[in-house]
Amino acid sequence: MTVRPFLPHTDRRLHTPAEPVNAITETVRMIWDDMIDTMDAMPGVGLAAPQIGIMQRLAVVDASDKRGQAIRMANPEVLHASVQMRTHDEASPNLPGVFARIERPRAVTVRFLNADGEIEEKDFVGLWATSVQHQIDHLNGKLYVDHLSPLRRKMLVAKSDKLNRR
Repeated sequence: MTVRPFLPHTDRRLHTPAEPVNAITETVRMIWDDMIDTMDAMPGVGLAAPQIGIMQRLAVVDASDKRGQAIRMANPEVLHASVQMRTHDEASPNLPGVFARIERPRAVTVRFLNADGEIEEKDFVGLWATSVQHQIDHLNGKLYVDHLSPLRRKMLVAKSDKLNRR
């Protein structure tokens, strides 16, 4: 297993929708393992494959108090989102050094292909729901800053760029 490097926010792949996964193969399982190692090394509560340059609809999420509870998802899609919203500070290793308060549905029901290759529907609440939605955004070619006004987004990107030139 390997900790993989993150793409910079300017990489075109981060702004391009990822390709669907047709089947859970040994290669997919190895990618998920690397993604979990990479997520744990951040440390973070989720990771989407495009963040590390793999253009497949793969994500991992682990918002548990203890690590080791990662959920592996292929082709995740939100089936239902609560009307109650939750605000959370979000960040991304693709845009290091900055964060923003993002409002998302507090709970979501997500359908995905699980590690056994079976279609699963699962309810996520709180930080789990925020992380799943954040990863699905990445799979759709969006960063969390795309939820901000153009001015706020430009300011955060400039700040991240300045911090990372040092």
